[in-house]
Amino acid sequence: MRDTRRRRAAAVAAAAAVLGTSGLAGCGVLGGDGDGGQRRTLERRQVVVWDRRPDSVAAVGDSITRGFDACSVLSDCPEVSWATGSDPDVDSLAVRLLGRDRASAHSWNYAVSGARMTDLPGQMAKAATRRPKLVAVLAGANDACRTSVSAMTPVDDFRADFERSMRVLRKKTSKAQVYVASVPDLKRLWSEGRANPLGKQIWKLGICPSMLSDSDALDSAARKRRDAVRDRVVAYNAVLKDVCARDRRCRYDGGAVFDYRFGTDQLSHWDWFHPSRDGQARLAEIAYRRVTAKTPAG
Repeated sequence: MRDTRRRRAAAVAAAAAVLGTSGLAGCGVLGGDGDGGQRRTLERRQVVVWDRRPDSVAAVGDSITRGFDACSVLSDCPEVSWATGSDPDVDSLAVRLLGRDRASAHSWNYAVSGARMTDLPGQMAKAATRRPKLVAVLAGANDACRTSVSAMTPVDDFRADFERSMRVLRKKTSKAQVYVASVPDLKRLWSEGRANPLGKQIWKLGICPSMLSDSDALDSAARKRRDAVRDRVVAYNAVLKDVCARDRRCRYDGGAVFDYRFGTDQLSHWDWFHPSRDGQARLAEIAYRRVTAKTPAG
């Protein structure tokens, strides 16, 4: 009986040894190259590259970031900018991150109304001189808002200009974080604003003619034109997402601005196309959520 128990104990020990060896081998396969793969994975997890509370903000982009038509007709109003404005009704990204007093001295707005992606490298160069901890980007609407569909910026050119913008920034600073907002859905803005007679009169002055000209036309040619503009915006956003994903200190908004359903309260009551104060506040809210999120948007 005693010999039998010894043989059973020996068999159990042998089986345990085999299973233990198999388990280690399994970990090696899952880890790629055993303990080394696991160590590298752990090291990558320990490296924190995104500061959810950056203490300075520079903004680049176009008329949206300049608060165009939010305060008076056909005029910039940077104090209501979603990115760096001081208006308490907007509660800009800079104010939310830094506090009102600190934001006034540690945020800078280099956006220019009418700017396209080709202008962004120059803006980035100016922003980089401030050594900001965060650069907020909202650009691309004017690349689609051209005199005609054929005049819209080609997607490849748009990509090249955005890549160049990122290189310009990285030559000055490798650690600045970049928040990239998607281009708004211009067709959605047309759909909301076309109900207002005053807005349509302002549109005739030349605001986004590729989308807004003949605003009441619903024939096949008009629908095709507007769909072409919307498709181009979708393509631009795919570029922003792709280029940003290649930089570990860049966060794209996941299409949040494009998906936001601007209503009449969020549109300028001067042109019914650019964001109003309320619209600027919604953009600031989206940006703040993305910048302070524990993980980037999908």
